[in-house]
Amino acid sequence: MSDITFEIVEELGVLSTSAKGWTKELNLVSWNGRPPKYDIREWSPEHEKMGKGLTFSEEEMAALVKLLK
Repeated sequence: MSDITFEIVEELGVLSTSAKGWTKELNLVSWNGRPPKYDIREWSPEHEKMGKGLTFSEEEMAALVKLLK
């Protein structure tokens, strides 16, 4: 299995913080050198570990925002 690389291009905001200090965040993340996507997932305090999450293209995020309004 190949390694997954990531770069948090922009930290957009923290949605919540767990008792253990992990934060659920909305960020723009580039996965494996690809163009960044909107990403919602839990991160450890120093962003060295992550939980499962969801990624959204620009179009998907616009549709989600429209649905939430």
